[in-house]
Amino acid sequence: MKIEQETLQKIAHLARLNFDAQEAEKMSADLSQVLNWVDQLQEVDTEGVAPLTNMSSEVNVLRTDEIGVQLTQEEALKNSPQQENGFFTVPKVLE
Repeated sequence: MKIEQETLQKIAHLARLNFDAQEAEKMSADLSQVLNWVDQLQEVDTEGVAPLTNMSSEVNVLRTDEIGVQLTQEEALKNSPQQENGFFTVPKVLE
């Protein structure tokens, strides 16, 4: 399937892309190739094939949530090198 220049310019505008005539020609060829691959995929008979929902056949084993031992705020901050107003203090990373 050949991509027309008008369609290519509209796609480029929507994607906020700028390219010269040589790049436009290459982009047009690349998009045409992608559309040809999609056309080939549409020819594949998928009748009776179940949709793929996971990439792995592994089953996720879930467990019930249980309340366990929890640290108090005081215990959590006990070994902290710096703390302020009941919170950890860390060096500033961003200005």
